[in-house]
Amino acid sequence: MAMCVQVFNEFYQTKKKHRKLTWIYSLGTCNVNGKFDSKTIELILGTYQAAVLLLFNSSDRLSYSEIKSQLNLADDDLIRLLQSLSCAKYKILIKEPSNTTVSSSDHFEFNSKFTDRMRRIRVPLPPVDERKKVVEDVGKDRRYAIDACIVRIMKSRKVLPHQQLVAECVEHLSSMFKPDLKAIKKQMEDLITRDYLERDQENPNLFKYLA
Repeated sequence: MAMCVQVFNEFYQTKKKHRKLTWIYSLGTCNVNGKFDSKTIELILGTYQAAVLLLFNSSDRLSYSEIKSQLNLADDDLIRLLQSLSCAKYKILIKEPSNTTVSSSDHFEFNSKFTDRMRRIRVPLPPVDERKKVVEDVGKDRRYAIDACIVRIMKSRKVLPHQQLVAECVEHLSSMFKPDLKAIKKQMEDLITRDYLERDQENPNLFKYLA
């Protein structure tokens, strides 16, 4: 798959030199022939679901951590994938222990005994908690906005006391959202670890901008 993506990227660049392709694998679909003991069943899967199952072509048994390391996916995404393949209606994988939740200590095997009256089935993903996702996305956007605000202020001022920096951030951000003081302080500490800011050695309440 990676080779196909690379080949198409190279082809696309010969046609559109000033554009960049962005691949959204979670929106893709694959048709995979599952060869089970009773018969072959065509599985309609998402790209990542197919990637999980293809790992079992070369391994009889895989742990959660082994699957994660090979696919390099976030835990939330991988848990949804493994739930859809082992805990939902179509149990293409056998999960140990055999409960309905996926954890990092689980192990998985291909279910060669799986069967269905249909010869072609679609394996859906569990629904995402949209409300939770929206809250997480808003929180992420606000962190970016706070970071940008702090850097912009410090870039122009170079040196500021802690309270004055917080006050100026609140003033600038109030037009977009009601800023949380704890969130501002947390992002200030984060910017220190990322070498955007530093504390004065003699006065820890004084922040300096690092160019």
